[in-house]
Amino acid sequence: MTALWPLRLRASKPGLIANGLGFASGVGVLFLLPSLPPLWSPLLLAVPAVAVAWRWPLLRPFAYALAGFLWAWIQVCQVLCGPFPETLVRRDLELTGRIAGLPGETGNGGARFLFQVEYARADGRAIGFEGLVRLNWYRDVPALRAGERWRLTARLKLPHGFANPGGFDYERWLFQQGIEATGYVRGAGENLRLDAGPGIYVIDRWRQGLRERIREILPDATGEALMQALVLGDRSGLGPEQWEVLTRTGTNHLIAISGLHVGMVAAFLFFLSRWVWSRSVRLILLIAAPRAGAIAALVGAVAYSALAGFAVSTQRALIMLAVILGAVLSSRTVRPASGIVLALVGVLILDPQAVLAYGFWLSFAAVAVLLAAFGQRLGTNKFRRNWGRAQWVVALGLLPLLLLLFGRAPVIAPLVNLVAVPLFSLVLLPVVLTASLLGVLPGLGLELPLVLTAQLLERGFELLEAVSGWDWAAVTVSRRPVWVWVGAFIGVLLWLAPRGLPGAWLGSLFLLPLALIRPPAPGEGTAEFTLLDVGQGLAAVVRTRRHVLVYDTGPRFPSGFNTGTAVVLPYLRQQGVRHIDTLIISHADRDHAGGFAGLNGKLPIGRILSGEPRELPGGRARPCLAGNDWTWDGVDFELLYPATAGRKGNPSSCVLRVNIPGAGSSVLLTGDIDAGVEDGLVATQHGRLASTILVAGHHGSATSTGTAFLAAVAPRFVLYAAGYANRFGLPNPAVRERVAVQGAAQLDTASAGAISFRLGPTGIEGPWSFRREHKRLWSHRVQPISNHSISSRKGARD
Repeated sequence: MTALWPLRLRASKPGLIANGLGFASGVGVLFLLPSLPPLWSPLLLAVPAVAVAWRWPLLRPFAYALAGFLWAWIQVCQVLCGPFPETLVRRDLELTGRIAGLPGETGNGGARFLFQVEYARADGRAIGFEGLVRLNWYRDVPALRAGERWRLTARLKLPHGFANPGGFDYERWLFQQGIEATGYVRGAGENLRLDAGPGIYVIDRWRQGLRERIREILPDATGEALMQALVLGDRSGLGPEQWEVLTRTGTNHLIAISGLHVGMVAAFLFFLSRWVWSRSVRLILLIAAPRAGAIAALVGAVAYSALAGFAVSTQRALIMLAVILGAVLSSRTVRPASGIVLALVGVLILDPQAVLAYGFWLSFAAVAVLLAAFGQRLGTNKFRRNWGRAQWVVALGLLPLLLLLFGRAPVIAPLVNLVAVPLFSLVLLPVVLTASLLGVLPGLGLELPLVLTAQLLERGFELLEAVSGWDWAAVTVSRRPVWVWVGAFIGVLLWLAPRGLPGAWLGSLFLLPLALIRPPAPGEGTAEFTLLDVGQGLAAVVRTRRHVLVYDTGPRFPSGFNTGTAVVLPYLRQQGVRHIDTLIISHADRDHAGGFAGLNGKLPIGRILSGEPRELPGGRARPCLAGNDWTWDGVDFELLYPATAGRKGNPSSCVLRVNIPGAGSSVLLTGDIDAGVEDGLVATQHGRLASTILVAGHHGSATSTGTAFLAAVAPRFVLYAAGYANRFGLPNPAVRERVAVQGAAQLDTASAGAISFRLGPTGIEGPWSFRREHKRLWSHRVQPISNHSISSRKGARD
């Protein structure tokens, strides 16, 4: 029997599906690693892998997995192996290159665009850096055209974003787009257009012309934004509020040009061309009508994808269509499962980083779910019933994936899409494309159809706004253990299994933990403290057993982006927080209070305290005054400053101490107080200042965290809420030196991301760094300001 084992392996050859999935798994494995391994490690395995696959065909999927790993390594290395030098951060550089893609607007008269650097200079010498960078141009912005060649004076930094639980991974997005650095154009210096031609960006130049024509015809911002998104794939005109409406109703896939749009265009051209072709005997003799329809469909799909700038989502759709239409042209039948795997491999060969896109997973999962539920049973005679069932199947099948990726899912989506998808696909999309093509052609005087279509889109969006306002339109879940997600996916598979499968009813039981399990709350007399990473700003959260306090909400920016919506709210939702008991806005500076507007109204807020209450909108804020102390779940909250209301600016900042009675563990938050306020606190509150953790005043500015104040607080940890490569150079070296003399460990959010501690009756556990615990290929490794070793998630007890 043992001698026959190799023969059995040789006789059983894996097919396309196994080999394709092996290739895809190899690509995926690379992106799970914390860092890029040396090239020799996979090459070392290549020879034995090929030999084993040749000897035992059953093991060929493992050889394909290695091939996928190597292919992904080669593509990733183009972004990571020659990074922008850290030593050149905050220095003026001379960049020469072309504008890649459509330039966008920042909302304050500035511009944002991709720039393909051909060569770069620093201090007149070449630095050997080239690649794709993302630039902002804030002031005196000239008219920018896709493909123009410029010489720019700019400052760059390595891709860096906020790093927080539940937050958007900006560094991952930049890496997926192949962007190697970000920065801004300097107003000083000579910025010179070298060539006004489009270069290789002819299609983008044409798209930009269409966009300008649409903007000229359509005065309304909403109609213009929706039209640009549907025709050009340019979603820059849609703001956070509009995306919130689309997300809560599950209709964002209708706006983002993807498989639905490309597929509808291809289907329309296929059936129309086939019908027209079949009217002529000569044409039929030349080529069969189905093949002619397939060629027309593929050409139309490519043209529409070009109009959308060949976005990643359209690339996926094109490859899927190529598989299907290729089978028609070759008169072959492709099994659905084989077609999906072929498309999967094609997408990953074209762009291995696509595996990092959420749309990648949702697209393939939606097709797989539909095939699993219907197989080959979808007939035209049962279209109405199956159409409704398809919406339910997709909604249920994608529910765990949506909750895992985004933390929430639109439960109203099946009902909305039941009407919206056919209305959009059969009516709106053809009308939008036709009206656009007619309206943007100058000189014909056919702008009215475009205007009427935009108004129709606006009315439809208003209906979606009304629906999105319903409380039950979407569900939100907090973090869950891994076993809960595994059970949820098993439960969905059982629910969607063919009828008659024994034990299918167990699907409900597997889904129950997803609804019932909640993140564990801190114990009695315990507080969890997290200093969030909001860049150059401040936001912190304190949780006790049954209460939540938020101290500051981080900054907002002229573009409309604010960290209340982007950082604080996702963190609270991820922790299972549904109500903020007390919100303290230390003072009204934009880097502390900027996120208030983005947080207010999204979660119920009990009371609002501030050092400058009159500067906050809504009229609900009350002054925070020394002596207004309280206790939650065995944890004391002490307001130490200000003694009286009416101060302005940084000296008005609320000073809060969170203390575990009898445990000797506490946190002191000081906002932006200066040395004068600190000296006053040392004189009046000396006995109450001692704290284990100090969040340095004013982000580590030299005007705060004085020697006498440090001696009175005597912290073990000093935390700096400061942005990476910030223009102020914070935390200031003088402050860091004072803290070092004191002997405290120093940590900053720029290098650590969100920093967490647990304060309890037996002492303090932590710190935990979000960046340390979530290292990925694309993660920016920032040199920490202290050599202090950050704890693993198991924690370090005082």
